[in-house]
Amino acid sequence: MKKVKFGIVGLGNRGFSMLKNNYINFDEVEFVAVCDEYQDRVDQAADFIKEHRGERPFGTVNYKDMLGMELDAVYVSTAWESHVMISIDFLKAGIAVAMEVGGAYSIDELFELVRTQETTGTPFMFMENCCYDKYELFATAMARAGKFGTIVHCAGCYGHDLRHEITHGNIKRHYRLRNYTHRNCENYPTHELGPIAKLLNINRGNRMLSLVSVASKAAGLKEYVAEHPELVEEDPTLANREFMQGDMVTTIIKCAHGETITLRLDTTLPRSYSREFTVRGTKGMYEMNTNTVFLDGEEELWEPAKYYAKEMNNGVKYEKEFMPDMWLNLTEEQKKSGHGGMDGFLFRTFLDCLTEGKEMPIDVYDAAAWMSISALSEASIANNGMPQQIPDFTNGKWVIRQPRDVMNLKK
Repeated sequence: MKKVKFGIVGLGNRGFSMLKNNYINFDEVEFVAVCDEYQDRVDQAADFIKEHRGERPFGTVNYKDMLGMELDAVYVSTAWESHVMISIDFLKAGIAVAMEVGGAYSIDELFELVRTQETTGTPFMFMENCCYDKYELFATAMARAGKFGTIVHCAGCYGHDLRHEITHGNIKRHYRLRNYTHRNCENYPTHELGPIAKLLNINRGNRMLSLVSVASKAAGLKEYVAEHPELVEEDPTLANREFMQGDMVTTIIKCAHGETITLRLDTTLPRSYSREFTVRGTKGMYEMNTNTVFLDGEEELWEPAKYYAKEMNNGVKYEKEFMPDMWLNLTEEQKKSGHGGMDGFLFRTFLDCLTEGKEMPIDVYDAAAWMSISALSEASIANNGMPQQIPDFTNGKWVIRQPRDVMNLKK
């Protein structure tokens, strides 16, 4: 079996965890090079690979040292500010790119990413792992089977208490702190938007037209710092720091076929984790938080108290029919690949498409459209919720492109 000569750029928390828990378990991958701007991270990754594979890969703090190497593919997991332009350089070098998620800073950089991939033809996949999660795939399968009727609205949220991570940004050398200090936008839209966009066939027979975004005041982080004086002892720059990022950002998107999408960023107030994936149609609905399915004519209209006591988690009765087999038969080894298993399914898809010459299911048009929400929401918020037009990165091809799910779904 021919090995895939593989490189990694960006070895912070996400990059190294993907190597340690996921990529190292794929025998067909040969780790040729690793890169990070910090030498200690490079050494940590190179040592780990040598321990598990017997050979130490080339290590560098400058990704451009890798552009002339004999590489089949590279995983780019650097800070939000840099991963698009780094990916563009690898595409120009003819090296396939698996690019991590995040929001964009400008529409221009996204058009450059798209045009570079179109011109070079180099394979590219946007590594949005939530498109492979069990609940999003389950609800999408039900939608494909017509169970929800005509889809009218979808909603999602990146609900994740990140106050500890953000305020330790300088200590952990993490980019979120500087973003929350200087920007106010929907900065991490793709976890919730990606699965919704796939369900609504965005860029494949449908597209997003426009958005409006509003942000609440920024109070959560400042109060968190004030209530934890040890944070200032560890990082004096946090003293009296002002944060621009609103605690709650709400974005409403209108689609070409009339559907609406609501996104919410909620990362600086105390809460439990959730993506709040919700699908609403003329014949029924799905709600991720409670794993609730409501189908017109099949579910009774319960009083609220009775309904939640009896019907919460009733999605389980539909799982055998609509849940993908890979999730029904999930092994303990697969669970360890990251995020309960979806990281492993994501990378397996990338490798299979790369080695078999297949079209990537989450492509450069998806990356551009989904990431554009950050830059456009920033403009909308700055202009008191002024509507922003979402570009057609496909240049009209969305009309003729056929829908494609990330995998074959039960219908």
